[in-house]
Amino acid sequence: MIPKETIDVIFETARIDEVVGDFVQLKKRGVNLLGNCPFHDEKTPSFTVSPAKGIYKCFGCGKGGNSVNFVMDHEHFTYPEALKYLANKYNIFIEETVRTPEQEEAANDRESMFIVSNSANDYFQDQLFNSDEGRAIGLSYFKERGFREETLKKFQLGYNPEKSDAFSTFALKEGYKIEFLDKTGLTIPKESRNYDRFHGRVMFPIRSLSGRVLGFGGRILKNNVKAAKYLNSPESEIYHKSKVLYGMYYAKNSIVKRNRCLLVEGYTDVISMHQAGMENVVASSGTSLTIDQIKLVKRFTNNITLLFDGDAAGLKAALRGVNLILEAGLNVKIVTFPDGEDPDSYAKKVSSEVLEDYIENQAKDFIEFKCSLLLDEAKEDPIKRAELIKDVAATIALIPDHIARTVYAQTSSKILGIEEQVVFTSIEQSRSGKSLPDAKPMQVVRSPKQGVKPLMLSANLEESTLIRLLVIYGTYSLRFEYLNDAEETEETNISTTEFILSELNEDGIEFTHPIYRKVYEEITNFIQDRKDIPNQKFFVNHHNPDITQAVSELLSDKYQLSDWAKKEIIVPTETDKLKEIVVEAVIRFKSKQVKIKIDYMLQKMKNSNVPEEDRNNFMSDFQKLNELSKFIDKELGREC
Repeated sequence: MIPKETIDVIFETARIDEVVGDFVQLKKRGVNLLGNCPFHDEKTPSFTVSPAKGIYKCFGCGKGGNSVNFVMDHEHFTYPEALKYLANKYNIFIEETVRTPEQEEAANDRESMFIVSNSANDYFQDQLFNSDEGRAIGLSYFKERGFREETLKKFQLGYNPEKSDAFSTFALKEGYKIEFLDKTGLTIPKESRNYDRFHGRVMFPIRSLSGRVLGFGGRILKNNVKAAKYLNSPESEIYHKSKVLYGMYYAKNSIVKRNRCLLVEGYTDVISMHQAGMENVVASSGTSLTIDQIKLVKRFTNNITLLFDGDAAGLKAALRGVNLILEAGLNVKIVTFPDGEDPDSYAKKVSSEVLEDYIENQAKDFIEFKCSLLLDEAKEDPIKRAELIKDVAATIALIPDHIARTVYAQTSSKILGIEEQVVFTSIEQSRSGKSLPDAKPMQVVRSPKQGVKPLMLSANLEESTLIRLLVIYGTYSLRFEYLNDAEETEETNISTTEFILSELNEDGIEFTHPIYRKVYEEITNFIQDRKDIPNQKFFVNHHNPDITQAVSELLSDKYQLSDWAKKEIIVPTETDKLKEIVVEAVIRFKSKQVKIKIDYMLQKMKNSNVPEEDRNNFMSDFQKLNELSKFIDKELGREC
């Protein structure tokens, strides 16, 4: 773990404008900076960075937070990974907590394997571009396949010489241990010699989400040898084939922006698609799709489109690989290419615009695709049609969402020409044979352009207003007058936080919004532990990304007021009227709580099953709350 003192240094050192500026072109606008949001497509900039507050905020898609949140969102890092990224950027040394000797040894071994893999990657690239053999064989092959040099360098493709121990000899001379050359699978020690696993192959480095080289894929170029056409690194401490998708390092940001992942079969499919401008594409590298790979996709999108060859084998492969995706709750579409074409060849044959249009227009929903394909096979054979219905129903039964299952059942019944009830019955029979997740309630999901914020923080105005005052003005002092025992007027000072907490505690009122409740709990815990009041920076630099996003939303102003002072016009600020604002916010919050309780009482009184005695008690409480509500409305100036 990273010590808290080091985390504090990282937060203090990292400048939000510098961190965001590495990825987004920002322009000055008043005291803030403005640019196009990197998290969704937009033509009019709505992405604001506030250096003074240390936060970013997009008013289009709702993303927001501090420097660490930005790195986590943009690079899809975990919290520790984001901290390490910023520490490296600002040359901050991280001394992690003490590990056991076994943990230390394992960590050192893993790091040594990464170092060896990275060195091998550099070697293969150098051989491709700078050796006579590499240029004559490897580079010629790639150019014949239509790959431009900038594409080769982007994906860091390389070449391992034909000599059986060329790389191993180089690595050992450079001081790398045979132990780690063996563990990474780059070298195969045999008796008194060391053999290169990938000799005589063009090389495709396989990278992690953060860009580190995990392993390699190698393609042999000779046709007259009895060897596998493609060869992958073996499983190791750093490379687990079932958890990796080739090209995800390059594709992740495009997947998020397009909200769709394109899945192909091989390395060259990915590279050709990227070269054609379609960057939201990854490959399973010729293996069956695994649940870990599906979870990896789901980190970035719930929509996946499978791109397959147009031949029969490709279509069958499409059917076999989808069940796990559907079970994971992803939306699946299928695109097949004309006979004799695959994503690699088709991407090189047509323009970028034609390719994008083809994928967009030819994509079929998986259930529709499966129904049409199997229906064509079954034709008029009644037995095959019956099996077809069971097959389709079994596939729909895998989908965890009840609403989605219903829609698919209706669609498939129309395509198959049978009654909906037949499909529904078959689906339920399939589901009864296994335990599946409970149906989730239907959720309406709107696009960022519709302005719905991910956390829906503005849904409760009274609670958000109070939390905003606590975060921004919590340490500010408010002056109140009161009558002492001698009925003389005295003055007292109390902080905004102390006043709000005392008012809410007195009436036993709690926040209902989960994020606001969490912020409120952080405040009370901070006061209890440190005997002090947390300031704004405490929340901006909080380790909980939900809290920092909520706070960034409350701190962000979509519009900036003109500098009226220059025009000699005096406009009162919030701090000038802070006491009145805080008092009114507390009263409005209490008013909302009272009205919620009144509604609850009304519902109880309408319930015919409530005993008469309880109904009378509810009526008494209702009348008291109604009087209290009227009093509060009078305080707020709502009297008619």
